[in-house]
Amino acid sequence: MALYEHVLLARQDVSAQQVETLVETFKGIIEANGGSVPKVEYWGVKSLGYRIKKNRKAHYSLLNIDAPSAAVLEMERQMRINEDVLRFMTIKVEELEEGQSAMLQKRDRDDRGDRGDRFDRPGGGDRFDRGGDRGPRRDRPRRDDEAAPETTGAEA
Repeated sequence: MALYEHVLLARQDVSAQQVETLVETFKGIIEANGGSVPKVEYWGVKSLGYRIKKNRKAHYSLLNIDAPSAAVLEMERQMRINEDVLRFMTIKVEELEEGQSAMLQKRDRDDRGDRGDRFDRPGGGDRFDRGGDRGPRRDRPRRDDEAAPETTGAEA
């Protein structure tokens, strides 16, 4: 049997409980066709990069699947029929990841506040502060009330 990672995006206006029921339905399809789903992760509601079927947000879920390709094809066919599913993506992998996915690790790190303060980084501080004086702009003509930049003998 092959190993797959499957990400599912459900409409934003369904509840988390309904998404869980939806995932259990698809998990049942996999198991009925001789596969297994060792890990299911609910990532929560996240903003989409662009609108999909008039939705700006979606419920994200990850399923790690160990199943024959026929089971995955049947699950994907059922997802195309279901109006609550906005998008899905199945990727064949060499091995399934153990432990939490990168998305859950990021959320845990954000919840703990381990992102690190930008003032702790070298060159931190204001985002737009690049350090040093950049001098006058040379790409525009000077107005009459602006003084000419002072030059030293070495530059002239």
